[in-house]
Amino acid sequence: MLMKKQISDFQANGVVLLKGVLNDFVNDARVAIEENMAQPSWRERTYHKDDGSAPFFQDYVVWNQFDGYRKLVEDSPLAECAARLMVSKTARIFHDHILIKEPGNSVVTPWHQDQPYYLVTGLQSVSFWVPLDPIPRDRTIEYISGSHIWGKDFKPKRFDGTDLFEGDTSESIPDIDAKREDLDIVGWEMEPGDAIAFNFRTLHGAPANNSTSRRRVISLRWVGDDAVFVKRRGTTSPAFPDLTYEDGAPFKGQEFPILYSAK
Repeated sequence: MLMKKQISDFQANGVVLLKGVLNDFVNDARVAIEENMAQPSWRERTYHKDDGSAPFFQDYVVWNQFDGYRKLVEDSPLAECAARLMVSKTARIFHDHILIKEPGNSVVTPWHQDQPYYLVTGLQSVSFWVPLDPIPRDRTIEYISGSHIWGKDFKPKRFDGTDLFEGDTSESIPDIDAKREDLDIVGWEMEPGDAIAFNFRTLHGAPANNSTSRRRVISLRWVGDDAVFVKRRGTTSPAFPDLTYEDGAPFKGQEFPILYSAK
């Protein structure tokens, strides 16, 4: 289970590597990936670049539809890890995000925060980025350590560079790559069963997969005691079109069960 230093590092830096925390769940998760790709949800979004490179498959909110995903959410240590990292009495699952960059995929995931895309907000949040394939340092996701406490929610954009919400006047993300030497950018070589935990406001981005190997990832997002609904200027990502809620109301609902409560 978590060490105190991992919790303090997460609180201070907004990101921490957890080695081998999910070793027992990798094989079932790989099976779920193939089942999901064969039966995608209506939220599925696959990017095909004009250069003819391999696709980038994404799907959302499918964790309770495939056994391998369900085991990761309900049977793994992640719910308790989430609560402890967030310093929260509870851990509530928000959603999952499936990300498959096939060999030769040229899509770069641009620098962004997750928080501005969502219909939930709060200080207690954590996302687990869980690879199902070995990932060398030069192809891994990267984070700006400490960016979760910059006090900014940057403008959310689509992969094509357009604004997610029409009329959004939020501050745009600065040119991170031009300032790399001035920032504390971290990333790790990873093995299947490892996980990176990061705050929804931690800036992050990922390179293309210019290799001959797949890059299969499951990301699982959790919120804590202080989570509330937030009204955005348009459709959030992921979308929950049938959900009704008031701005600032406590975040709850059957779609978002509490899966850990401190005794």
